[in-house]
Amino acid sequence: MEFGITFKGVVEPKRARALVRQAENAGFEYCWYYDSHILWRESFVALAMLMEHTTTMRFGPLVTNPNTRDWSLAASLFGSLAKQSDGRFDIGLGRGDSAVRVMGKKPAPLARLEEFVDVVKGLIRGEERQYGDCPNPVQFPWATGYELPVWVAAYGPKALTSAGKVGDGLVLQIAEPKIVKWLADQAIAAGKAAGRDMSGYRVMSAAPAWTGPKAEGIAATRWFPAMVGNHVADIVEKYGTDSDMVPASLTAYIEDRKGYDYSKHGQSDNPYLDFITDDIVESFGVLGSPEEHIAKLKELEAAGVTQFNIYMDNGDEERIIADYANKIIPAFR
Repeated sequence: MEFGITFKGVVEPKRARALVRQAENAGFEYCWYYDSHILWRESFVALAMLMEHTTTMRFGPLVTNPNTRDWSLAASLFGSLAKQSDGRFDIGLGRGDSAVRVMGKKPAPLARLEEFVDVVKGLIRGEERQYGDCPNPVQFPWATGYELPVWVAAYGPKALTSAGKVGDGLVLQIAEPKIVKWLADQAIAAGKAAGRDMSGYRVMSAAPAWTGPKAEGIAATRWFPAMVGNHVADIVEKYGTDSDMVPASLTAYIEDRKGYDYSKHGQSDNPYLDFITDDIVESFGVLGSPEEHIAKLKELEAAGVTQFNIYMDNGDEERIIADYANKIIPAFR
């Protein structure tokens, strides 16, 4: 299993540099950044900086979207960072959540997401692409043939189908093994139905982790199911709560949800946390002693997870990285 960490653009640059050096030395293979340019500082500036302070760690946005940037600009940005890092660059991709909703805009349709993958990957390889209202085809004379890994974030059945059809991996913002397996199986089945070889398909479980007393961990990570619940609410609105297309264990917990404040996206002071129970917090994250972390991560691995990615939004990040280095990651090496 691979291990990753994820930051928001609120971490001070000096501390971010120290954290990625610590994480790389600890055995973490990935560093991801939220890509929501209004709520937090621009992610790609930070990623470019951090690449220069590491040698093996891979980087990428988690997640970017097809609507924030012109597609040739996005492809040029991704290809340039891949070159600058000696090929240590992936992207996580979604339809667009806080980055567009905070402006009152809507997420991209899935067809647009799929086209974005084709255009961006093609341009970075050096191929010619024409897209949108751009009257002329585009091609990068400086492209080197880099094959950009794209991880697609999804929950609903149609998004999971897109993830299987065009993604190299799947991003699941949850660490509940049964739900993870159910969702990952849908994406893999869709890829096979599209004629793809899915033997190398990757599955990321992205969630908070807290080593220490479980009560402290529950208090520190209660924000996370609320963030997930915002996506689940979209699925319920589209498919209802009685559909066999989405597991009831994923949709039932939002029954008493009253709303969501995007200005407090992914934060513990979001005002809409009352509906989250302790059991849900524990189920969706990885909490407790190092032994409990290892046991749950083994369950996730058995469910098909290839990368566990820790949201570093809860405090005590240096301690958590150190605990993973000394007590948890060695169990997977």
